[in-house]
Amino acid sequence: MYIFDLDGTITDTNGLWAEVDREFLARRGLEPDMEYQKVVERSIYPIAARFTRDYYRLADTPEEIMAEWDELAERHYRELAGLKPGAGALLEQCWREGRPMALFTACRPALCRLALERFGLLELFDHIVYAEEVGLEKWDPRCFVELSRRIGARPEKCVLFDDNPDNCATARKAGMEAVGVYDAYYANRQDELRGVCSRYVRSLEELVK
Repeated sequence: MYIFDLDGTITDTNGLWAEVDREFLARRGLEPDMEYQKVVERSIYPIAARFTRDYYRLADTPEEIMAEWDELAERHYRELAGLKPGAGALLEQCWREGRPMALFTACRPALCRLALERFGLLELFDHIVYAEEVGLEKWDPRCFVELSRRIGARPEKCVLFDDNPDNCATARKAGMEAVGVYDAYYANRQDELRGVCSRYVRSLEELVK
């Protein structure tokens, strides 16, 4: 089973979330710092919202925070965000070859579907699994064990394509193979990404035949 991440792997949307964070906090006269960014970039939506509320001592509820994030991000996923080079061609190639594919993302379900429908990719996946529905963050190996259960494929039969070094390392711990995909958001961690993956590509175009 080929398992693809969305943000930063299929869609060029990692930087979008940094913009959402900045705009959300700017509305409150605040700005993100390194500690905040480090936590929220690896958290699933509900945990990130609770952390944001507590870290900045906001009066907003986590539900209100998530709704505002959705509002800020929706237009990007619906109209602006692009595909990573080679992503569409690789997914279509895998589909033509009859390879079973799953999407595993920390993105909000509605936003994810907006992007997939926009690019005509929704029907290519046999499974779409959302980390927030699993209830575990991607850096937790149990998350990938549960993922394999949900998609009906043993971890050793799965290959994860992901741009995040933490996610790739965790998938390896769970018994999966990992292919690291370059994204500018993690440009300063590429040696780390190479080190935890069985294969590394600067672009998914390298995998298109």
